[in-house]
Amino acid sequence: MAQDTAVPKLNFEYWLDKATEWGQATTLESQKDVCLHLPQLQEFLRQLYETIKHLPGSTVAIQQFPLIGQLLGRLCWNPFVIGYDESQRTLMWCLCCLYSSEPQNAVELKANSWIRSLLCHLFSSSKWESNEAETSTFISALGYTSTDYYCHMVKNMVGSLVTELRENQFNGLNIQESISSSHVNAMSIFCVPLITLPDLTPLLETLLLYHGSSSKEILSSEFLEAVNEAFLKKKISLPEPAVFSLWLRHLPSLEKATLHLLDQLFSIQLNSLEEVARIIKNSLLPQAASHPAIFRIVNEIFKNALMETDGTSEVMTIIQMFTQLFLQAHQNENKQVLIHGKMPLEPSPGPLSRSSQKFSSHKFPLKAYFPNHHQPLVRGLARRPFELPTTSWSQHLKQISDMLKALVEDTNVSSLTDLFETWFLVACFGEWLDIAAEQLLKATVEPDAVLWLLAFYYCPKNENQQRTQTMVEAQAVYSYLMMLFSCADLSLKDLEAAVHRVTGVEQCCNQRLTTHLLTSFLLFSPGAHKIAQECIYRITEITDTSKEVYNLLIRTAYRFNHSGEENQRTVTLLNALLQKLPLKV
Repeated sequence: MAQDTAVPKLNFEYWLDKATEWGQATTLESQKDVCLHLPQLQEFLRQLYETIKHLPGSTVAIQQFPLIGQLLGRLCWNPFVIGYDESQRTLMWCLCCLYSSEPQNAVELKANSWIRSLLCHLFSSSKWESNEAETSTFISALGYTSTDYYCHMVKNMVGSLVTELRENQFNGLNIQESISSSHVNAMSIFCVPLITLPDLTPLLETLLLYHGSSSKEILSSEFLEAVNEAFLKKKISLPEPAVFSLWLRHLPSLEKATLHLLDQLFSIQLNSLEEVARIIKNSLLPQAASHPAIFRIVNEIFKNALMETDGTSEVMTIIQMFTQLFLQAHQNENKQVLIHGKMPLEPSPGPLSRSSQKFSSHKFPLKAYFPNHHQPLVRGLARRPFELPTTSWSQHLKQISDMLKALVEDTNVSSLTDLFETWFLVACFGEWLDIAAEQLLKATVEPDAVLWLLAFYYCPKNENQQRTQTMVEAQAVYSYLMMLFSCADLSLKDLEAAVHRVTGVEQCCNQRLTTHLLTSFLLFSPGAHKIAQECIYRITEITDTSKEVYNLLIRTAYRFNHSGEENQRTVTLLNALLQKLPLKV
């Protein structure tokens, strides 16, 4: 009976006759009649929306209101109607109510197609740029061109929809929501073909940040995929919170964004880490990774990329740079939290559980990003070198090495998987490994601890005493290089023994570690600067370590540029090597 009493108030026949009459209006007088009835029409549309918004789909709506399709269709094509106040927004919500997210029959499929075309029409500028006589006279009387009229109309409609969505979000804790999740879902679907329309951007942002009371995702996957695709191709620009929310609520988009970043980086020559850092920052992934759920997924993708490429130095350098930028973003986030006085919260246990989908600026502890690792080791590795005086670097490296050795040897890591996870953690913070090789030569250190750290990185497994043998080899090279380090003028012959160790060893891990030590020696030993280029060329020609050497050099150059290097001769040598070595890489 409730529906029967509502029907007489919704006088479809009257308004359909009016809509037909207005569609034939050609004089200014007849157009004024349209304007005269617009307030009453808007009230009718509002009542219609309140009546149909709880109906399950178009089939039931058509059964109760057989003329609803004809009426809405005519009104959507009338520029005077959709240009008035809130009428356009109300028409859109009425169409959303008729849309069936899971069509059950041919009628609902046909209705969905019809509704999509109407929504596209409401947003499409091409429909409003014709010089039809019946509209141009009225638009001119308002002081607009057809294009200006369209722009104002679309902006007003988008602004109105945004306001309603935000108000509904704010009142979302109420049991009765003014906008149902299915209608928001329909709205997201209608936006798909129009995503690159600039005037639509505020609505895209609002939809991405919108979370209803439903436990399920309310935005269509088609919409989320289309927005992500347009963003990655730079066809649209979105605020950071909207992008982060997109990746939190849609895992395939996050995966695609990460793979897109890797493709970008693989397609360029790594001439400098400044360029790599710029591309990574512009991707917004380090900033988004401030949320632990995003960080863990991106880190997992990087880990798989490393395994698929057999641990190439290029991929490892990219991962290390991403980790540095993530730490920088995390520290900046923490500073903002301290300023605003927010309390830290533990994230949800699931990687992208529903409760974690609202991007938060709360401070997360490092444990949230590395939950399965020894936390003192995580904190030691995550300390940025510039946070400590250089005089403390050697002691810090010893502490890292001691903790790592205790984990790997004393407690016996239970499986190769655990060993790999521990190694990958150390590798992500590879800046400390480069500093370790440098500190062995420049500072007073306990060499065995620092050499063990490097030996573990280059040879994490100790099957058949491989790591032990690597450690013995590293100690011998280190002792020999230290005898030469203070010599004022070295010749290539003086380094023949070290070069022979690099080119003569059979184990790849030994060769890479020895190359790392010898390259650091050539950079930091004053007497080796004259022969550095020739020595490095000789090593890279005989061995397959040219990429490792080159990546070590660009990492060192980046560190020098950002932390400073007092020895100008070392900086000059480094720049000269980077200019010539790429020809051989």
